[in-house]
Amino acid sequence: MTRLYMIRHGKPSSAWGQDPNPDPGLDEAGQAQAKAAADALMALPAGQRPTRVFSSPLRRCRETAQPFADAIGVPVEIETRFGEIPSPSSLADEERGPWLRNAFQSQWSEVKGDIDYDDWRAAVGEALSELDANTAVFSHFVAINAALACVTGEKKVLTFRPDHTSITVFAADDGRVSLVERGPEAATQVL
Repeated sequence: MTRLYMIRHGKPSSAWGQDPNPDPGLDEAGQAQAKAAADALMALPAGQRPTRVFSSPLRRCRETAQPFADAIGVPVEIETRFGEIPSPSSLADEERGPWLRNAFQSQWSEVKGDIDYDDWRAAVGEALSELDANTAVFSHFVAINAALACVTGEKKVLTFRPDHTSITVFAADDGRVSLVERGPEAATQVL
């Protein structure tokens, strides 16, 4: 049985929508978290340890993934389906946080924007189900919730608050993905 590990990125240098740079990297604490996540993954038994590393295209995920990729000597593979939830293009930066907080109170089919968010959720689950080797996937808070929704049938957007570098474990068998264990939840709010 294949093990899939979804890891939320480490603490970024700025929060979503609060920086003119739309793609902030990790701050010092986030860099330490990335190293700790790599150590935790390296401590897994050899038969469960990831042999591939995927990341969202965003810098905070790539920087979180790199220490583990370096430790096992593989490249970080970019997969856009593990990216951040796309906010509506019409929103100003200061409107993104309120939009996301509203989305958290909704079901996937009720989220308003430029795309069908139920389809976006399904694409995250599809990307996960295509993985055929023990894999570490460095992603985002909402994408991890999307993956959980796909495997549990949950309709609500927010059912889990993964902490920075929280590791959620899935099992895959013949393309069917199931939840093994949720990672630690955040003690504080995302926004």
